[in-house]
Amino acid sequence: MTAQRIAFLDVDGTILDHGRAIAPSTVNAVRTARANGHLVYLCTGRAEGDIHEEVRSIGFDGAITNGGAFVTRGDELLVSHPMPRADTDRLVQYFHDNGIHYFLQTHETVYASEGIARLFGGFAAKLRGRRYEPGDDSIDAIAEPVAEFPYRTADEADLDQVVKTTFISETSDSLDRAQEDLGDRYHVIPGSMPMPGGSNGEIALLGVNKGAAILELLAILEIDAADAIGIGDSWNDVEMFDVVGTPIAMGNADPEIQARAGRVTTAVLDDGVWNAFVELGLV
Repeated sequence: MTAQRIAFLDVDGTILDHGRAIAPSTVNAVRTARANGHLVYLCTGRAEGDIHEEVRSIGFDGAITNGGAFVTRGDELLVSHPMPRADTDRLVQYFHDNGIHYFLQTHETVYASEGIARLFGGFAAKLRGRRYEPGDDSIDAIAEPVAEFPYRTADEADLDQVVKTTFISETSDSLDRAQEDLGDRYHVIPGSMPMPGGSNGEIALLGVNKGAAILELLAILEIDAADAIGIGDSWNDVEMFDVVGTPIAMGNADPEIQARAGRVTTAVLDDGVWNAFVELGLV
C-alpha cells in the first residue's frame, strides 16, 4: 500500500455537484482511502453548519472550513482565525454603501442580508426542483426546501464571530471595485455561485485561506506537505494548490484553475475524486 498520505477535498464542484448530487464513486473513494490508512479532510469555503448532511455522512478525519478560518480534527477545533470586529464592520458598511447583497459566515451559521432571497432564490429553487415565485423574498423561501441551509437574516448575526463574507452584486465589476476600494487588508476572489448576470465573490482577511490553514494543520499533524493532496475546482482552491505536493483540479474547473493545478482529473459527476485517488494509489 502507498505510504500514508493526506488528501484535502473541496466540497462544491468537487464532492458535490452544484445542487445535491454526489457521485457514488466519490463516497467509495473517501471511505476506501481512509480504510487504507490515509487521512481525508474537507477543505471548503462553506461554514461548518452549511455543509450538506450527505457530505458529512461520507465520513472525514476533519475539516478546513470558511476558506481557512477554522480547522477541526474530529470534534476538536485546532485553528481559529476570527475577523476583528472593525474589519467586519467595514465590510458590512461597504456592502450597504454600494448596494451589494451579502452573506456573513461564522463557524456554525450563514446569515443573509436583505434582498439575498430575490437574487439567490431563483437559482436555489431551480437546483432544488422548485419554482421560485417573484416577490417571494423571505429567507425562508430559500431555507424551506432543504433544511440543512439555515440562512438566517444578517441582523441576527453576532458581528464579533464573523470570519468571511460572500457577496452578490447585480453589476459585473464588483470584484475589481471591491479589491481596489478595500485595499490590501482583504483577500477578494471570484465566487463559485453560477448566478445569471452580475458578479459574486468572497472576501476574507488577507492571509486567511485554504493553503495557510493546510500548512497549520500539517504542522500539527507533523506531515510533510509533499505527502499532501489537494483537489478542487474554484479560485479559493488556488492557495491550496500552491502548498500541497500534489494539486489536482477537477475536470469541471475553469481552464485557468486547471492550469494553476497542473494536473486534472475528470468532472465531479464523472468519478473525478475516485479517478484521482486511483491514479495516486490511495484506493
